[in-house]
Amino acid sequence: MIETPGYLVLSTGDVLEGKWLGTEMAVEGELVFNTAMTGYQEVMTDPSYAGQIVTMTYPLIGNYGVNDIDHESFKPALAGLVISSACQAPEHYQAKYTIKEMVEQYKVPTLYDIDTRSLTRIIRESGVVYGKITTEPEDLPVNKKVDPEIVKQVSVNRMIKIAAKKTASFNQNESKHIVLFDYGYKHSITKTLTELGCNVTVVPYDTDPAVVNNLNPDGVVLSNGPGDPEDLAGLRSNIKQLTETYPTLGICLGHQLIALAYGGKTERLPYGHRGSNHPVKDLLTGKVFITSQNHGYVVDENSIKLSEWEVSHINVNDRSVEGLIHRHKPVLTVQFHPEAHPGPIDTYEIFQDFLQMISNKGEKQHA
Repeated sequence: MIETPGYLVLSTGDVLEGKWLGTEMAVEGELVFNTAMTGYQEVMTDPSYAGQIVTMTYPLIGNYGVNDIDHESFKPALAGLVISSACQAPEHYQAKYTIKEMVEQYKVPTLYDIDTRSLTRIIRESGVVYGKITTEPEDLPVNKKVDPEIVKQVSVNRMIKIAAKKTASFNQNESKHIVLFDYGYKHSITKTLTELGCNVTVVPYDTDPAVVNNLNPDGVVLSNGPGDPEDLAGLRSNIKQLTETYPTLGICLGHQLIALAYGGKTERLPYGHRGSNHPVKDLLTGKVFITSQNHGYVVDENSIKLSEWEVSHINVNDRSVEGLIHRHKPVLTVQFHPEAHPGPIDTYEIFQDFLQMISNKGEKQHA
């Protein structure tokens, strides 16, 4: 393999030299790091990474290849990828492509042979870091802010209907209809819901509640997604109206948007939570779960109205808010990813709790 030098030029003034993996394309973005040992394919196709240059801290990437079944979206949305070592001879019975073939197919600017340990340390110490993948070490990054319309770029622009799976654990005659608001949803969310017997309608992020009413759903899910939640402030009244009408589950960005709709505030973390080993404590049971996470913002606990909301989960490491339950309405939110693809699956029951909440509301209305 021909090794062509490439550079990662940071807003901190640091320049890291590596080699190009695939097409040489200059790109800018926010630098973030993910600590997961597996799941590089899911990370690359997670729309929540839109506009970001992602560093995988695990040193060997691509060792089990890439397949056609584990994509979290139709194509990668991340701005670029930075890794230490790229495996060119993967071994797995489902593998169809190498990591090099994937970044070439989707034209993802990628550098390897980068000292990701040093890069991660820079991000941890500096906080917000922007960078540029380039062929020139003097080519400084110009963009140093999050695109306020990043969600619009990754959301669907029309409705998509997905039928419940025939092997679902719920009786097909009793299937629930869920409307999923797409702020950059992971396909494993719809996969989980359909496996649990739900018919799912995916709608654009800015869909009017009146349109949802015409769909007559049993419940609503607000998905994960990229960017600063404050940039979607114009949707607050719509979101509050939805939560006042339907049982609602908010995941990641959806969790933050529900908090904002009820007068809460969000704040930026120093360098985010991204990986599959984040410990979260369930305050209702006292149990600690290991969770998959990907976010740079959190809900400010001091902004939550405790007369309306109960904090259900907290992050063990920094005590940040990881979940909320409304005291009077069938609304629950989580900062982590209960679908947890590729894992761990400790909090999979969040979806079952949501469906039970829908059933409970139906029983009360019938009574």
